[in-house]
Amino acid sequence: MDRIRRLLAGPWVPPSVGKAPYLWLLSLNFFVWKYFYIRPSVRELAMLALTIIVFVPMYCSSFWLRNRRLAPVLLATFALGVVWAPFNFGACTFFIFASGMCARIENQRYAYGTIALILCSAALIALSVDLPLSFLLPTLAVGTPVGIASVMDATLKRKQWQLLRKQEEVEHLARIAERERISRDMHDLLGHTLSLITLKAELAGRLLERDVEASRREIKDIETNARHALAEVRNAVSGYRQTGFAHELAQARAALAAANVTLDAKVQPFTMPATAESVLSLSLREAVTNILRHADAKHCEVSVTLQDGVVVCHIRDDGRKLDSLQALEQGNGLRGMQERVASLGGQLRVEVARGLSLELRLPTGSTA
Repeated sequence: MDRIRRLLAGPWVPPSVGKAPYLWLLSLNFFVWKYFYIRPSVRELAMLALTIIVFVPMYCSSFWLRNRRLAPVLLATFALGVVWAPFNFGACTFFIFASGMCARIENQRYAYGTIALILCSAALIALSVDLPLSFLLPTLAVGTPVGIASVMDATLKRKQWQLLRKQEEVEHLARIAERERISRDMHDLLGHTLSLITLKAELAGRLLERDVEASRREIKDIETNARHALAEVRNAVSGYRQTGFAHELAQARAALAAANVTLDAKVQPFTMPATAESVLSLSLREAVTNILRHADAKHCEVSVTLQDGVVVCHIRDDGRKLDSLQALEQGNGLRGMQERVASLGGQLRVEVARGLSLELRLPTGSTA
């Protein structure tokens, strides 16, 4: 009983097709047109009412069915047309409805083939039992364009639906990529800055008793770096960063100097694509963070050159703590660096031998 109530409550057709299917039911007036000037018998009137009662649910259910599941409804509609054709020229409307139902066959070739089969069968029936042209002409003249137009409209809607799903998928992937980018940037930005602040805080503490002025300068640097880190975090969240490689190199020099690590930098002057410069800057930041945290190094070398359209960057240190890559691979920094380089079609080579050595190769053609 509850199921019957839910069926009666509707919706009888999918909400995505709107209210037009109900309007098309007015086409049944062709089926009852004969009785505007010929009085039906009681039996014929009963059969007429029974036919409409059976057909309307079938018609509505056809909008919920696809492909092979549509076949029983399609055959039943065709059968109603065949049964009524010798007695009522308005039976042509069932062949027209059957043609329109073919829109729910997703393969266009099968859909058009089924329409042709329905209409040709109706034409053969009309010729074999000598039905009037008032049956044959509407069947062919209306059924053909209705069937073709329905298939074209359904195909267009399916393509629009698929395009919408693709757009939603792209947006979902874009959100994931953006979250990963922010995660990598947060790791690099905060890891580097917090390491620098920690070193300077330790230095300020050691200077507090013997050189108050120097301690005050270190505390001032801590404040400046904290404010700068806050601005970079905001820029990273908004996806926009103004600092270039030269700025990052200067930051690296200051951070390494605070840890008594000398920096020897050789940067070939050339115009670097913005995306490659961003990747190099963040890679340098991550490398310096690793030196400060894990390397116990005294010297660091950085070189950037352009070789046959490829930006080549080497970052080396003479740290003694790292004797394998395991310590670095446990964190997100090296993985994030590899993901950034790979996203530009570049390569990252990491070696541990008397310190850590990084080689980044970024093609400028893919990044321009």
